[in-house]
Amino acid sequence: MSPTRTVAEAVGEALVRCGIDTVFGVVGSGNFVATNAMVAAGARYVAARHEGGAATMADAFARTSGRPAVVSLHQGCGLTNALTGITEAAKSRTPLVVLTAETTNRRSNFHVDQPALAEAVGALSVRVTSAATAERYTAVAVDTAREQRRVVVLNLPLDVQSQPAEGLPAEPLPPVPEPGTVEAEEPAGELAEALRRARRPVFVAGRGARAARAELEQLADRCGALLATSAVAKGLFRGSPCDLDVSGGFATPLAAELISGADLIVGWGCQLNMWTMRHGRLIAADAVVVQVDDEADAIGAQREVSLGVVGDVRAVAAAATGLLDDTVEGYRTAEVRDAIAARGRWRDEPYDDAGGAGLIDPRTLGIGLDDLLPAERIVAVDSGNFMGYPSMYLDVPDEHGFCFTQAFQSVGLGLATAIGAALARPDRLPVAALGDGGALMGAAELETVVRLGLPMVVVVHDDAAYGAEVHHFGPDGHALDTVRFPETDFAAIGRGYGFEAVTVRGPADLAGVGAWLAGPRTAPLLVDAKVTRGEPSWWLEEAFRGH
Repeated sequence: MSPTRTVAEAVGEALVRCGIDTVFGVVGSGNFVATNAMVAAGARYVAARHEGGAATMADAFARTSGRPAVVSLHQGCGLTNALTGITEAAKSRTPLVVLTAETTNRRSNFHVDQPALAEAVGALSVRVTSAATAERYTAVAVDTAREQRRVVVLNLPLDVQSQPAEGLPAEPLPPVPEPGTVEAEEPAGELAEALRRARRPVFVAGRGARAARAELEQLADRCGALLATSAVAKGLFRGSPCDLDVSGGFATPLAAELISGADLIVGWGCQLNMWTMRHGRLIAADAVVVQVDDEADAIGAQREVSLGVVGDVRAVAAAATGLLDDTVEGYRTAEVRDAIAARGRWRDEPYDDAGGAGLIDPRTLGIGLDDLLPAERIVAVDSGNFMGYPSMYLDVPDEHGFCFTQAFQSVGLGLATAIGAALARPDRLPVAALGDGGALMGAAELETVVRLGLPMVVVVHDDAAYGAEVHHFGPDGHALDTVRFPETDFAAIGRGYGFEAVTVRGPADLAGVGAWLAGPRTAPLLVDAKVTRGEPSWWLEEAFRGH
């Protein structure tokens, strides 16, 4: 530490006192002192190879751990490099603090309107303006991120961070109060009445319900509801005999049939958007739609609802359960339960294997990997035509087993997502499912995986193209030269970074994955899967029909 304690040091120390224990970033001159101060105060620093990767790692770590994280960035270009990851986090309401240096000198090459950038992508902006307010503003940034589940960009101007900070209080900051819960019974009473009238209720739980499994299952047991989730909450009801898994584009044919047959759909901390409801096609014309959310602005934001309940999901579910006297069969008939047991997973659906000629069907790949990989896993999936296959064919043990950074639908976030999630849950095998385009976009972070010693399995679904564009525009006769590429030797790339690698062109090649799993796992594994490319994925066909 320098002889005179500076504002940059005070801010770094304050972030740690506020509860931040992990910081991701790329360090440059502007954020060097503050980042080192965080490390000296006890935080773990994870160096990424690109600021975009750092932001996404921090996002995934916060989602998976349930605790706010920090991404530390250089002024100007450091922030702009990270903007896609910051936008994904902001759209997902991830509690994240973006600590970024800032130059207010308009003549500087690094100058850019950073508060405007934050606002443009849906983040909040806080600027440290003086030594006297540095710690207070830092505490405000962390408290806002935590309590309001927001991304907060904490701008630290260069001319301020170098100021002396002697005399600023260093005692622990007061604890942040727990969020309040809704105690009023009137909204829960209306919900309970809707549940009493329903004969075929379905619950769809989203990110806002991930901490409410017990309360939702108890209510569902009482009223006979089937259980489903949005993609980001996949695994929440794993093990329940009435679990339909994911609703929407990824839904199994059986889940789609049962959800579209519901006479009551209750969205719990879930937007019920076009993806979760297949552009509304999963909602019957006469179905009652209820939305429960702790933010009034979220109610009806995506579609018209019959009833909106503003409140904490756990509190509302518990209150509604207390208002229902009798347990009814509802949608949980013997026939429905038997159907879920027989056809509740995508792997239960028959298909014509399209593999051969040196290419593997992605369904066969997913089933084979699911059988080989240990159950205690955490799966992160990039964006692209391929994404439905690993999302639905790789089971996860619970809601902490799936990290899905898809609110902005950016290709290239999958590997960094897996790194952040892996650091939050070191007890599980991390699996990164990527397309060839996303793998190359994020390839710099392969070095991060090796450097951190993560026992990760990276599966690249290589169809030698931007598959979504091929299948979107190809049927109309468009030239596809701009979105098709030669096959890439991802196995060689992986070995170059220090991975073990296996190329998979057929089911027999998966034996190499089994051998790695049985071995010491001293290096991560890259699976270079050459997948079939003749047809679009089922979910993409469904999405195209929605436009």
